[in-house]
Amino acid sequence: MLRTLAASLGLLALAGQALACTAVDITAADRTVIAGRTMEWAFDMKWTLKSVPKGTELTLTAPPDLGLPEHKVTTTHAFVGVSADIIPGGAIVEGQNDAGLGVSGNFLPGFTEYQTVTPEDDAYVSILGFGAWVLGTLGSVAEVRAALPEIRLWTDPSLPTGPTPPTLHMIFTDRSGDGIVVEYLGGELRIHDNVAHVLTNAPPYDWHLLNARNYLDLSTEGVQSRTIGDVNVTALGQGGGVRGLPGDYTPPSRFIRAAFLRQAISQPETGEEAIQAVAHILNTVDIPMGVAQSKVGDQVVSDYTQWAALKDLTNNRLMIADYAHRTGYATLDLDAIFAATEPGSVAVSDLPYPEGTDATGALLP
Repeated sequence: MLRTLAASLGLLALAGQALACTAVDITAADRTVIAGRTMEWAFDMKWTLKSVPKGTELTLTAPPDLGLPEHKVTTTHAFVGVSADIIPGGAIVEGQNDAGLGVSGNFLPGFTEYQTVTPEDDAYVSILGFGAWVLGTLGSVAEVRAALPEIRLWTDPSLPTGPTPPTLHMIFTDRSGDGIVVEYLGGELRIHDNVAHVLTNAPPYDWHLLNARNYLDLSTEGVQSRTIGDVNVTALGQGGGVRGLPGDYTPPSRFIRAAFLRQAISQPETGEEAIQAVAHILNTVDIPMGVAQSKVGDQVVSDYTQWAALKDLTNNRLMIADYAHRTGYATLDLDAIFAATEPGSVAVSDLPYPEGTDATGALLP
């Protein structure tokens, strides 16, 4: 018993060092689906926005020591994704395709264990090629549900992946509003309905749902006044109902904060209102540089929000902002990009972000 408890605490301690990402999706009353996420990291991962046309050939491989054949797959969907280009060949960890399927990969250290590929397996994909394979060949959450049990997802710790291993769990959302969370624990695939419409980092998804029971007393309505003896004491302001909402940047606290706001926020009527709603929620988990630090040896590193993305899965739009432009998203019309026959690539930091609007003339005669 003590040994099991110590092991569990050790995993939670490791998870507490998890790099911070938060994903949220909302469906507006007009059925527009918006899925947003922040990407927090402590290192330069060379984030690059990439477009991949329909008809591109992908190569799916097994672990090299097995000697299994490569499989060539031609994409049936065009897609745009953000790649961590510090990894040789890149790896798509965020993106959406022309069918309205979106994916966000969030760090899940201390718990993720991918599958074992055996000589008898004939369908496999490396985690480094997983995002491209899903977005290039699948068009809905239902298709993802059906496809994942039929393919083995693996990783090779000896391959260069930059300063952190690719231990991820993924959130999938499509333009119907359907959503799932996919995790690989103990070498086994687990698929959860995304009932919270939120994902952060470690521990696994079902732990976060169980932890949410500790916050059932949170409310959008606070006590306005109370009579104490003969004195009527009034509240100092609005918002008392959310007293106890955690404000730190750990994954469990960000999950509760984002999930509460996602469930409590006024229902957006249109896609534009849904974009603003998701952006406002993501602002509550935005990490400024310097406030979430840890030590790696003698080096102090700091997680910070390197970029945030808003995916309009209904209308094929992508809005993205890096750390230096968090108040102004660059918007991409993906229909034009999906129609292209050649791939494209641009560093997230090199996108043409909008400059601040000069409103001086509004108050001049």
